[in-house]
Amino acid sequence: MSQDLLDWTDVLALDDLPLEVITPVSIGDKALVLYRSTDGIRAFDGKCPHKGAPMEQGVACKSRHGDVQLVCPWHKASFSAESGRLIAPPALDPLNRYPVEVHDGRVLVGKQAIRREPPAPMREHDTVAIIGAGAAAIAAAVTLREEGYAGRVLLISPEAELPYDRTALSKMVLGSGEKDAAPPALRPDSWYEANNIERITDCVTRLDIEGRTLSLGSEETLTPDHILIASGSRARALDIPGASLSGVKLLRSAEDARAIIASVDEKTSVVVIGSGFIGMEAAAALRKRGAGVTVVSQSALPFEKQLGKDIASAMRSLHEEKGVAFIPSRKVKAITGGEAVSGVELDDGTRIGATLVLAGIGAEPVLDFLPDYAINDQGGIDVDEAMRVGAHVYAAGDIASMSHEGQRYRIEHWRTAQCQARIAARTMLGLPGGDLPTPWFWTQQYDRKIEYLGWPQPHNAVQIDGTAQSFDFMAEYVAQDKIVGLAAASRPKEMGEAAVTFDDA
Repeated sequence: MSQDLLDWTDVLALDDLPLEVITPVSIGDKALVLYRSTDGIRAFDGKCPHKGAPMEQGVACKSRHGDVQLVCPWHKASFSAESGRLIAPPALDPLNRYPVEVHDGRVLVGKQAIRREPPAPMREHDTVAIIGAGAAAIAAAVTLREEGYAGRVLLISPEAELPYDRTALSKMVLGSGEKDAAPPALRPDSWYEANNIERITDCVTRLDIEGRTLSLGSEETLTPDHILIASGSRARALDIPGASLSGVKLLRSAEDARAIIASVDEKTSVVVIGSGFIGMEAAAALRKRGAGVTVVSQSALPFEKQLGKDIASAMRSLHEEKGVAFIPSRKVKAITGGEAVSGVELDDGTRIGATLVLAGIGAEPVLDFLPDYAINDQGGIDVDEAMRVGAHVYAAGDIASMSHEGQRYRIEHWRTAQCQARIAARTMLGLPGGDLPTPWFWTQQYDRKIEYLGWPQPHNAVQIDGTAQSFDFMAEYVAQDKIVGLAAASRPKEMGEAAVTFDDA
């Protein structure tokens, strides 16, 4: 045995360890998982480093390249079943791997994780400037250091607070019940110092793409070796009478969430304008805080265009059971009140009382600093498969317009933004960028979760295995006899495998 007996734990019999299945074991109170293949046995951390999901509830599946990946059941982060290295976010760290030996038909696991050898430092004299401090920006910074980049990393954003998980604003923060709830930081403050990431609180006022020059609000000018545009989106503001009244809110930042929380209690009457994912997640969260909520939507059902009638009907029924009122197929014509909101007027003349109005009508890319010629008719910026805009200039996240099967798409989802950023960071370093996984996102409303996988292509049929009303289903979206998307509830393993293999079908 390679180490003293005290450093090893007998976890199970070899005959009880199945092939090609994620198997949970433990060492004291430490949860681990084993993966046995014909090449041997590997042991890894039992919890995903992103949010602590139990990896044994995930799935092991083979990618198009022949490697096996372990996929997190909650948010579809994937890891190498050989080494534990991170393959796809939203996790930003690998799974720790532990030594394994087999003796007398028993599987023994070492108590200490195997140390990862850091890569050789490279590009010590380069500078990378990242515009933004959201999902894509942090994923890029993490990837640069992960791959051994030793030069300067500048993170430029007008938000002074520590970069945070923006998806938590509507899913967690509003509904937490706490007055001072805050979204979780993407990285602790100490990480920026330890990894020599320079945070610059400023805004970019102009980007000269050809000259690779940034102009800042402070009048400073930078010409870094590489630039990643990861400026994200801003909430789309209402353009109707009364939109500037006190009590009209948007939800895009931690500051927005704090303002909403401070304005809401059991006596608050909220009108949510729009039935998209942000609007409906916010409606669920505000109901959990005890507010009265009415949703006014131009659609007959929430998410019907994306998810189909059956699933959309189930989502509406869920909200109505929780006390949310719906006014479908109507537009808000004006917001009424003196200095503060007192209600809204609809396009059919109906008036609804309200003390708070939340606009959930979508977002628009932040590209004010770019020349007009660089912005396409989608309101984004074209990138190639390496996320390249021009020589040494890249883009990722909401702003990036990618080509897929001859069409261009802007994918406004967290995981895709991070995957794009990792591709861009590796390309900057002269490394293979890797494949972009099929876009995936999820929505959590009350205790129900729906996942969606696919490019935003139109469909003409929906085939559901299971029951939408019970939130236990797998739905296939079909266009011209081809499956173009999947939606699921209570099917984490099936969706986990699809997250790796969908585009291979």
